[in-house]
Parts: sequence; C-alpha cells; structure tokens
Amino acid sequence: MEPIYYAPPICFCIAFVFSMLGMGGSQLYIPVLFWLGMDFKAEAIPLGLLLNVVNSSSAATTYLHNRLVNWRVGLPFAVTMLLLPPIGALVNVRMAVEPIILAFALFTATAATLMLSGWKPTRGSLSRAGQIGLGLGGGGVLGFLVGLIGRGGGSFVVPLLYICGLEAKTAAATSAVVVTGSGISGFLSHLPTAHLHARASLATAAAVLLASQLGSRLMARKMKSKGVRIVFGLVLLGVASTLIIKDVIFS
Repeated sequence: MEPIYYAPPICFCIAFVFSMLGMGGSQLYIPVLFWLGMDFKAEAIPLGLLLNVVNSSSAATTYLHNRLVNWRVGLPFAVTMLLLPPIGALVNVRMAVEPIILAFALFTATAATLMLSGWKPTRGSLSRAGQIGLGLGGGGVLGFLVGLIGRGGGSFVVPLLYICGLEAKTAAATSAVVVTGSGISGFLSHLPTAHLHARASLATAAAVLLASQLGSRLMARKMKSKGVRIVFGLVLLGVASTLIIKDVIFS
C-alpha cells in the first residue's frame, strides 16, 4: 500500500482533536502529507491549508448552532486576521524572526500551564467596547506578525482569548470562526501554484469533515470547560515545544 493511503485516517485523528480546540490543524497536516510523499510546496502546503479550512469551518457551524461563538470578539478578530497578514508580508524589514517565534512559544507555553493548573481568568470584566477592541487589537497585532514572520497564527488565538477572560469553550468556538477566515486567505494565496490530486484531496477532505463534525459535537454537547482546558493545554505544550525546537534551536 502506498504511503499516501495512510493520509485519510491520520488526518481524521488530527481533525477530531483540533476541531474540539478551535484550531484547523494545518501545522500537523502539512508535515504529515510531506512525510507521506507529497511535494512540500505544490502539494502538501495547499492541501494542508484546504484541510485546515474544511476542519475549522465545519467545526464553526456546529459551534454557531450551539451559540458558543462570541461574535463581538470573533468577527473583528477574523476580519483583521484576514486583512493584516498581507500587510505584514509586504513590510520589508531586516529582522530576526527567532525572537518573535520564541515570544509566541513562551506565550503559548504560559497559557498552556495556566489552563492545566486550573487558573481561571476574570470573566465579565470586558465591556462590549472592550470585546470589540480585543478582537481588533488582538487580531491586528497577531495578523501582522503572522504575515511578517510567515507562520500560521491559529495556535495563539485561543490562548489570547482565554487569558483575556473568555471561558474555555467559548474561546475555542470563537477561534474556529477566526481560523476559518485566516485559513481561507492562506489557501487562496497558495492556490495558483497548487497541484492537488483529486482522489487524495477528496479522501482526506471527507475524513477531515467527518472527524470535525464528530469532534466539535463532542466538545459542544458533552465536554465541560475543564476537559477542553486539559486537552488544549497538552496540545499547546506540544505546539510550544515544536516551535522552540524547530524554529529557534534548529532554525
């Protein structure tokens, strides 16, 4: 059996977990598809970004149906995450990206530690204007830095929302909407040079769609905020460790 046939079940498992966390999963889809034999730039990246959109958008529909999304934060966050990365990419500044990535990783590790420790942010402290300001400011800064350093920012949305006071399930659900917007932008930017195999793309997309519905429904209907915090904290520690090892130590 060719290695690429392992892609649907592997991507199913990734999507099942990441759909519960409001994350698309492209940071895992892309390396997995590359390791299974796809060309990195022409095949793995565009297909991974497509699966990212399928996963996050499918999960977002479930969370919208269950009224878990905070629109005052999510909508301005999604818009700025959609518009600011191209501006960041156009800024021609000679700078080392490792310190920024290290700061992202430390922020992620801190958020993971707080979640696993049971720490709860103060809720209800943000006014309507404050929530909109969080969406515009947080999405703008994160989107600009994502474009500047050329790294995805989906892993940092939920930690930011959680630390700023959103309940864990609401933060994950709102993140799914935000990640969908930024994911569409990323996929369209790689579409002109993409070479997608129809059979592999359809099989993996179908697996991700099914897993996303199962994972998001489990989170929305069965999981409590404590469970979401624990799963997300563990995943975030893995993301932070990967960033430090791959993009700082061995860059």
